Amino acid sequence: MDTFSRRIVGWSASTSKETRLVLDALEMALWQRDRDGFPYEHGELIHHSDAGSQYTSFALAEHLDRAGIAASIGSVGDAYDNTPMESTIGLFKTELIKPGRPWKTLSQVELATAEWVDWYCHRRLHGEIGHVPPVEYETNHYMESTKPQVTTAI
Repeated sequence: MDTFSRRIVGWSASTSKETRLVLDALEMALWQRDRDGFPYEHGELIHHSDAGSQYTSFALAEHLDRAGIAASIGSVGDAYDNTPMESTIGLFKTELIKPGRPWKTLSQVELATAEWVDWYCHRRLHGEIGHVPPVEYETNHYMESTKPQVTTAI
């Protein structure tokens, strides 16, 4: 999730919590930003996470380092470094995963997740960003920041 806009830009589903799960979500996020025309610059991103083994792996650390993304891992037992994502995961579980039980296949979870993420990013109103969906918030921000400036000469 991009903490600026609350937009979920990358996600992955798996039957196990291995590093590949995190790497796939990270790659989707970078691809999404590139596809939107806003590729990242080395050194401008921070990857916040908890201290789970999939986030403390050498493979993820090396991947982040090669991509020029700083890692910020919260200490064991606290969620302060990753609070916005923990909140979003809670919503995801409450609104989709628990009511949809029992899930029979990973494909069912993936399809339902894709639909939920689309709704969350394009239609759900978020109080933290002015009661608009994340994609609208980003669009407004980029339109404002790229407007040509009017200058006058005296």
